[in-house]
Amino acid sequence: MYTLYIANRNYSSWSLRPWLVMRELGIPFEERLMVFAPGSNHAAFRRFSPAGTVPCLVDSLVDSQTDGDCTVWESLAIVEYLAERHTGVWPADAAARAWARSAAAEMHAGFGNLRSLCPMSCGVRVRLHGVSDALARDVARIDELWTDGLTRFGGPWLGGAAFSAVDAFFAPVAFRVQTYGLELGTVAAAYVERLLALSGMVEWYTAALAEPWREPAHEAETATIGTVIADLRAPAAAQS
Repeated sequence: MYTLYIANRNYSSWSLRPWLVMRELGIPFEERLMVFAPGSNHAAFRRFSPAGTVPCLVDSLVDSQTDGDCTVWESLAIVEYLAERHTGVWPADAAARAWARSAAAEMHAGFGNLRSLCPMSCGVRVRLHGVSDALARDVARIDELWTDGLTRFGGPWLGGAAFSAVDAFFAPVAFRVQTYGLELGTVAAAYVERLLALSGMVEWYTAALAEPWREPAHEAETATIGTVIADLRAPAAAQS
């Protein structure tokens, strides 16, 4: 049995990726939501994750080569672990699979300006103070990459006819587009709408809006880069 540790849905883009893969492909798992605390969660998260981060997957189905649970951390490693055990994680076509792995790795390692200047916060809408050249370059590359995959492999998903891990890796970007009103070309914008309409994405978003927790550093980060023009979340719980 898989146990997937995640953090607040409103903020945790890394958690969304493997969660969405497992939900959309029907891979059974138990979810453990670990709420971000003010300051650092590193010590608490180290109880289940060697890196002290989320997401983290624990596989308790022990095979003959292991002695105890198998723990996998980092979203890309989790997805590759799942791909060894389940079909459909990556596209079946070899060329599409190679492209999808490259694009997912680019997302995993890159787009630092998009991450820092447009942090994921599902439940708010933000008017940016401005779009820097660095952010514009990241958005343009996203647009280029998505348009390439969708046209090369025929859509409606980046690797072809079926949703796969590469779509999950860009799912947090769809929430960022919605939150910050980022402008994309026609093909890429339509892809965002398809992502947001996925049952797993709707489930994640609905739960994110219902969360009562606010993490001060995440909230301050969002307020620094723009003006919050709408907050669709449930009222915040009283802070102790």
